[in-house]
Order: sequence, then structure tokens, then C-alpha cells
Amino acid sequence: MDNLHKKILAEEENVELALSNLDDAMARKEKTVIELAAIGAFLHNIYNGIENILKQILYAQEVEIPRSDTWHKDLLNLSISMEIISERLSDELYQYPTFRHFFVHAYGFMLEEIHLKELAGNIREVWYRFLLEIEIFLKE
Repeated sequence: MDNLHKKILAEEENVELALSNLDDAMARKEKTVIELAAIGAFLHNIYNGIENILKQILYAQEVEIPRSDTWHKDLLNLSISMEIISERLSDELYQYPTFRHFFVHAYGFMLEEIHLKELAGNIREVWYRFLLEIEIFLKE
């Protein structure tokens, strides 16, 4: 398990840096397409970190990661069924892979500031709740 903790810690450090960068981008008064694209990228990075942590926990439990077109959703559902995260947290997290799908397949100039503000406004609270839930799971 020590190796798992090291991998999780590395992801946590990366997510914390992305959160700091997100805060900097959100603090800019004028948000041009460049700032909006940066905000989208940081939100994308943060959710990637969450998924990476979930995958590492599942690997450590010797559970196969879903491999399908819906693997992002399947990963959340598997994490609920294994009681790594709660269904409530999964419901809150679900908006981020949905956004990420849009972000990856759309153009940066299509990002809407109001939607990014909603996602960014909740991400830190969701992140801390995520950390708490995985900490509880790993202690059991």
C-alpha cells in the first residue's frame, strides 16, 4: 500500500497545483478566449487527477478498470459499488467528465464563461470531499 500512497500523493500535488492555477485564471478581470481555454484546461486536469487516483486504488485492489466507450462513467459507478466514493459525491463529480468530453471535442472559443464559473466555483469543495472519502476508504 505504500506505493499506492506515493502515487496518490503525487496526484494530489498535481491537482493542488492545477487548483492554484485555476484560481489565478479565475481572478483575472477580463477573460478572453485564452483565459477561458486555460480555465477549461485546469478543470480538465483536476478531474483527470481524480480519475487517476480512482484508477490507482482499483489497481491496488486488483480490480480491472472498465474499458468501454463509457469507461469514465463506469469508473465512477465501480468506485461507488466498491464504496471508494459515495453516490452523492459521484453525482457531483459527474458534471466534470461531461464537461471534459465537451472540452476535448469542441473548440476553445466555444467555452462559456458562466458555465466555467459554475464548475470552477464548486471544484475545490468537491476535491476536498473526494480526498476525505478516499482517505476513509483507505483506512478501512
